[in-house]
Amino acid sequence: MIEVHLLMLAITTIIGLIFSYLAIIEKDLLRAIGFSAVQAIAYAIAFYILMAPDIVLAYVAIAVGIYSALLVFVVSKTGRYEVV
Repeated sequence: MIEVHLLMLAITTIIGLIFSYLAIIEKDLLRAIGFSAVQAIAYAIAFYILMAPDIVLAYVAIAVGIYSALLVFVVSKTGRYEVV
């Protein structure tokens, strides 16, 4: 049973790292926000596996909800694509 939890933790952490990398290299800022939200969900699942439900509730509310909504609002006031 412990091995299953460790495997799930490793998978969610790797998914979080992959989407973090995708958010960093993405030129379309709205897609980068989406990648960041997926990364936050993956880490929230990892926190849930680690049995930290209070951190999960705060992390989901802030990282997925408020943070993403605020960034979408800011991007709507500026340009959608990063200029290189």
